[in-house]
Amino acid sequence: MTERLTIGISADFKTDAAGRLEPVLAELVDPLPHVVYDYFAASGSGPNGRYVTPADIAPFDAVLALGDRFTADSFSGDDRLAAIARWGVGYDAIDVDACTRAGVLLAIAVDAARRPVAEAVVTLVLALAKCLPEKDRIVRTARWDLRGATISIGLRGRAFGMVGMGNIGAEVFRLLAPFDLGRKLAYDPYASPAIAAELGVELVDIETVFRESDVISINAPLTSETRGLVDARLLNLMKPAAYLVNTARGPIINQDDLVAALQERRIAGAGLDVFSQEPLPAGHPLTTLDNVVLAPHSLAWTDELFHDNSVDATLNILEVLQGRVPKYTVNRAVTEETKFQQKLQRLAERWTAATA
Repeated sequence: MTERLTIGISADFKTDAAGRLEPVLAELVDPLPHVVYDYFAASGSGPNGRYVTPADIAPFDAVLALGDRFTADSFSGDDRLAAIARWGVGYDAIDVDACTRAGVLLAIAVDAARRPVAEAVVTLVLALAKCLPEKDRIVRTARWDLRGATISIGLRGRAFGMVGMGNIGAEVFRLLAPFDLGRKLAYDPYASPAIAAELGVELVDIETVFRESDVISINAPLTSETRGLVDARLLNLMKPAAYLVNTARGPIINQDDLVAALQERRIAGAGLDVFSQEPLPAGHPLTTLDNVVLAPHSLAWTDELFHDNSVDATLNILEVLQGRVPKYTVNRAVTEETKFQQKLQRLAERWTAATA
């Protein structure tokens, strides 16, 4: 009998996303007698918390990961692992260079996150523009006499800026089209000029985004290039009436610098779904401010996001097991590595033999 192909599933699915993945596995994987899956727990421990070890993933051809950390110590020289499929789009918990050196492809679920995260951005933008927290407090405290002091702003004609205009950023601009924005500005060295032209977006330097925008949305991945990118220098360029929204990753913004800008009213406000430290500690200065809207890194969590994340991540795994490279591969350079090419070839041969 041909050896069955094996998928490892990080055990944190059982606690942090219980019931989200199982129906999709039942639909897409259970009917395949030559594919099996099992759960594994990250057993490595270091100064930055737990991480996956080579022993944890040794039995698997590919793994489906939720929040587990993969470091340079997660891979051995002779491991069989060919791919990691991330349940989501963020991959800051995974050492991409280490994956490439080990001949391991990293795939993400881009299509699943595009609309829900873009909707989350628009939600925060509208909550800020419409003074929703202030108006909520007026009703709760029976201070209707104060409602004239909280005048909202319209988005028509406003300059909307963006840091990072990939799939999610482009979707934000599409969703905001009916609001008749003014200038649409984006800073992204990797953005598609064709998509920018289609959306009427000007690709500019980051200083221009911060200096000229009325609302700025952060939609970049957390990398060595973007960590701490938004600091006091850029925040000081913002208009006093401008808003900043971040649904990407907290460490892209220097949080202390942002707190200072908000406390000193140098900017109008901020909408944050992500933070430098999560959970945000009790009593953190951000929780005491009346010009911020806060969400616990879950504003994009919808039924469709969970379902589509599970489908996309599982399909990414099955693509690799059949010897193919998924569309949304983070480390494309791995496809040129002999080690990965050999793994992919062996998987294709095993799949063909099992289904012949």
